[in-house]
Amino acid sequence: MELISFITIGGTISFAASGALAGIRKELDIFGVTVIAFVTAIGGGTIRDLLLGHFPVKWLTDFQIILLIMVVSVLTVIFRKKIEKLDKTLLFFDTLGLGFFTLKGIEAGLAAELSVLSCLILATITACFGGVIRDIILNEIPALFQKEIYATACIIGGILFFILKRFHLDNQNTQFIVFVVIVLIRFLAIKFNFSLPKIKNSI
Repeated sequence: MELISFITIGGTISFAASGALAGIRKELDIFGVTVIAFVTAIGGGTIRDLLLGHFPVKWLTDFQIILLIMVVSVLTVIFRKKIEKLDKTLLFFDTLGLGFFTLKGIEAGLAAELSVLSCLILATITACFGGVIRDIILNEIPALFQKEIYATACIIGGILFFILKRFHLDNQNTQFIVFVVIVLIRFLAIKFNFSLPKIKNSI
């Protein structure tokens, strides 16, 4: 299996599980949980494809992606009682998806021969905007806009990707290092409560 296919599958599973857990936390029914899993998993990729002019977007022509998300949703619901700490599990899957889909966005940008800056923007959209859509549907302020190091981890990972490329490191090792760095940044930021400064309302 090609590494990019593994990234796609890994990211889809991670974000689908993250979305399903978020739906369970809101006590949605099985349909609602599946919908949240679906938009979390494919939301960022859909926006990416639209920006790149790729029509139809990939999941519309790939039944395997739809089936994978449905299976992950059902399995998450079935085994929900074995999940002792829902928030930590949600965080774990969300962070894995962040790392996987940052790489997916970068690869899509490179394939379209975009600039480094455009690749970073595309990577951030791919990795973050499924979660943004999820939070909006669940009537929450997206974590991307109010707390934690989220998009920043994607950007740092993306910059590292292009730095490593300058040193002619092979693609597989580059992707592995970038993935690990993104995951570590996210976990360390949460553990030590790192966040960007908030703008205080003085009105």
